[in-house]
Amino acid sequence: MSDAGYDRTSLEGVPEHGRERMAELQGGLFTSDLSVDEFLLVEAAGFEPLGFVVGSSIYHIGFQQSNWKQSEEMVVLSQAMYAARELAMTRMEEEADSLGADGVVGVRLTIGRYDWGESMAEFIAMGTAVKHSGGEVRRAPNGRPFTSDLSGQDFYKLVTAGHLPLGLVMGSCVYHVAHQSMRQAFRQLGQNVEMTNFTQALYDARELAMERMQREAKTLQARGIVAVRLEENSHGWGSHIIEFFAVGTAITSDGAAAPVQPTVTLSLDR
Repeated sequence: MSDAGYDRTSLEGVPEHGRERMAELQGGLFTSDLSVDEFLLVEAAGFEPLGFVVGSSIYHIGFQQSNWKQSEEMVVLSQAMYAARELAMTRMEEEADSLGADGVVGVRLTIGRYDWGESMAEFIAMGTAVKHSGGEVRRAPNGRPFTSDLSGQDFYKLVTAGHLPLGLVMGSCVYHVAHQSMRQAFRQLGQNVEMTNFTQALYDARELAMERMQREAKTLQARGIVAVRLEENSHGWGSHIIEFFAVGTAITSDGAAAPVQPTVTLSLDR
């Protein structure tokens, strides 16, 4: 995730009732979306839950005309998906930071659409803020709370094996897959043959998403990325426009990562 410095984040962008809820949680009560098993294992790993944290952004997704005959990235849409998720993630981190959390576990990212806005979507990030029980600072090297989409069970295994999550890293690519011409369709009728134009387009799109996820992990000086998922969804754009979304948890060996200078750059170049 992009960062603006080592200081604690502000609650700018978090609604008033969200700030009130955070203030109430600072009194000692915690909330969590962890299951009972996950809660017990997170505690066994040396962390205590502080509160359920949420970030939301309703984003208007711009328009970009696709070329019917050409496979290409829809850069305007790729940038919109990046920016909207980034806003939601940052606001979730801000809530965790206000609780003094070391990180957020069990992060989930969802996208919802509503009838009152065909070009709008709500991006939500949510998870459970946690803090090291022994008082040791276990934040990411950039000073921000770490984020991870690992389950409580996987988080326990990771930590007890001597590793720590650094952050949820993502790569997105919205891609237009060219249509076949009538001549191509008739030429292939009744044959077993690879659809090379489709194969290459989907290959390129997946590779771009994976490269961008890896780039974020390198920024965090991660040792690697675990539990990688590669998702595909059209988000209502039509069958030939697909978002390829790569996401996973960047990790390091416990205490192995040196502090790094934060960055605000998110390039969509190859």
